[in-house]
Amino acid sequence: MLDSKPLLEATDFPAIYRDKLSILQVNLGYLCNLSCIHCHVNAGPKRKELMSRETVDDVIRYIDRHNIQLLDLTGGAPEMNPEFRYLVTEVRKRGVDVIDRCNLTILLEPGYEDLAQFLADQGVIITASLPCYSEQNVESQRGKGVFSASIEALQLLNKLGYGQADSNLKLDLVYNPGGPFLPPAQSGLQDAYKRELKENFDLTFNELLTITNMPISRFGSMLMSKGQFDDYMQLLKDNYSDDNLKSVMCRSLISVDWQGRVFDCDFNQMLHMPLVASDRKETFLKDLLDEDIFGNEIVIADHCYGCTAGQGSSCGGALE
Repeated sequence: MLDSKPLLEATDFPAIYRDKLSILQVNLGYLCNLSCIHCHVNAGPKRKELMSRETVDDVIRYIDRHNIQLLDLTGGAPEMNPEFRYLVTEVRKRGVDVIDRCNLTILLEPGYEDLAQFLADQGVIITASLPCYSEQNVESQRGKGVFSASIEALQLLNKLGYGQADSNLKLDLVYNPGGPFLPPAQSGLQDAYKRELKENFDLTFNELLTITNMPISRFGSMLMSKGQFDDYMQLLKDNYSDDNLKSVMCRSLISVDWQGRVFDCDFNQMLHMPLVASDRKETFLKDLLDEDIFGNEIVIADHCYGCTAGQGSSCGGALE
């Protein structure tokens, strides 16, 4: 894992403050059936960190008390946590929208054969990683055989109604650059994805989300090993846009790790930069059940330039 010191030294990134909280992003653990080079949480098949039922219940209690509109589930492969279906079912009972950040291949793994149907039955929004519409580019990031498995999984989702014009089942795809460069314009790339996937595989989806690679964890370590870290950080800073500050995701979101600790965003979580809600060194979700964090200052460092460079980047795609 990348040493956080290069990012945590004094930063000239401008101060930002929290708006009304509407999204709770929860990392259910680092266990995953893949080990992608752009993964900022170093997830993989050998990771054992998984959120417990007790902490899952804290998540549900927080949603009940704070009028959360959207639960955003991440991992690893969040579906590999044994509490995944319990959490989804309980939250959907409450009328809260749920996003499953799915790597697609998990839908084909032994033991998960009914997962796609479960997601459809619960009306879960699927945000699926597909870093390119070409086999070579996908497999250079995610491993041999991943592209064909992803296409098969997408075809399964389409059959269930996901991504179809006459369906309420939303299917979004996620693009990550294959190296140390910024994503292209989201709208133009979306057109190319829709055309290529339709013509070659008869696939449809709703939106393409472009996300900038953060110079942390596995991707950051790759940059360091190739001597590209400083150049990439300079690229992010050179493309900073002040207009993106008003809509960065940390203003309306908090991130919860598998142990229930709270951070301003998923990237701060990986850099061990906890949300500051009081004089506590660590803040747990259960500590915030009766607290209002509106207006609190958000913890920042140089990696925040990744969310404000160019067209901007968030878990919901480009900001502009």
